[in-house]
Amino acid sequence: MKFDLDLKKIVLDLAERDQEEEWFEFKMNILKPDDIGGYISAISNSAALEGQPYGYVIWGIHNKTHEILGTNFNYNADVDNKSSEPLKHYLARQMSYDIGFDFNEISIDGKRIIVLVVPTAYKAPLAFQEIRFIRIGSSKERLSKYPERESQLFFALRNGYPSISNTESQYQDLTFDKLFVYYESKGVKLNRRTFKKNLGLLTENGKYNILAQLLSDDCRIHIGFTLFAGDTKTSTMYSTKEFGYTCILYALDKVLEYGEVLNIPQADERNRVVERKEIMLFNSDAYRETVINAFVHNQWVDGNAPMFTGFRNRLEILSRGKLPPKQTLEGFFAGESVPVNPDLSKIFIQLHITEHTGRGVPRIVEEYGKECVDFRENSITVTIPYERLDNNSNAPVDAPVDAPVDAPVDAPVDAPVNKSNSGDSIEDRILSFCVEAKGILEIADIDRKSVV
Repeated sequence: MKFDLDLKKIVLDLAERDQEEEWFEFKMNILKPDDIGGYISAISNSAALEGQPYGYVIWGIHNKTHEILGTNFNYNADVDNKSSEPLKHYLARQMSYDIGFDFNEISIDGKRIIVLVVPTAYKAPLAFQEIRFIRIGSSKERLSKYPERESQLFFALRNGYPSISNTESQYQDLTFDKLFVYYESKGVKLNRRTFKKNLGLLTENGKYNILAQLLSDDCRIHIGFTLFAGDTKTSTMYSTKEFGYTCILYALDKVLEYGEVLNIPQADERNRVVERKEIMLFNSDAYRETVINAFVHNQWVDGNAPMFTGFRNRLEILSRGKLPPKQTLEGFFAGESVPVNPDLSKIFIQLHITEHTGRGVPRIVEEYGKECVDFRENSITVTIPYERLDNNSNAPVDAPVDAPVDAPVDAPVDAPVNKSNSGDSIEDRILSFCVEAKGILEIADIDRKSVV
């Protein structure tokens, strides 16, 4: 085998995923030689777009159920009965350049599995029989039909996988006053002469990148927190809060603070002898870790923020994008951190927002189980259920039609929240407000009342 890869581990990880992705394909048995060549082109080009060092065509796994069944595919056979040319030679001869693909045979649970390892395209889009292919979902298509993806592929081949560090921001009139205030509040002094270089805010040609845009006084990105009165988005939308259009460090603080407002303390009268216990609506540590992960690992390069949604029975926190290259499902749940945005991750560590310990996901999973994480085609969603002590005190299924709705607010924030200097703690204010039982929709609105 040419490649130093643990193919068994890779195959098992890919089989655990909900669906095929652009850089790997499952098959059961024989494909026509020209179809295999088209897949090599498509998967090599798609691997470059996805930032993956390799793509794979795997025989012996059902493409719908991902069940490991085994295969009788013979990759050492000739192209056809009329020709004595081996399949591998035929495929290599038809490629626009030598990509160095390789067939490998492994055994999983006694089942024969064939793995075609396809290195990522590296100098130009790879073509088979002079046609460049790409993957759209699980389909193999001609690249020429998708000019936007073709442009993205050329960018990736020229600059590497698109990231917030190598992608130029469309906004170059950026200012960073809030960033300096935030750093000072954390006891870290930024050098105004060198901070752009030190924080990685410039592309190779000296232009502001997406990271600079995110840390600027106005990131130009909507970051919303929406509450629905029922269990789905078809129910009445009770409230929407805008936390974007500022430096994302401030936006992060505001989303974390809003979670504290929503996290209703509930008096637990069960088996009470002397003192009653207070049970929070959801685990605050899990919420904090989920929100921070959503910010630091979000695919900001597409111009979309994480999405925060509250329902009658749960919170949903969605971050854009997929698992980063070189990350596996096993590694994800084990806390083996592979940053999607390395430069942003370094800044979060420098400001002590995160630690480089990888314990965030294990904390969330310990509290709510692996099933709370949903891997979708282009996003990862974490669901945090509410722990209700008394269903009678729940908010109504549908709020009144004329319930107040917050208009988006883009007023500047002068300094990050510093709870130690703000008088009564938010917990004290909430407890005072909740002398009588309140629902989550009432709590969500207390920032407009004198209690806050």
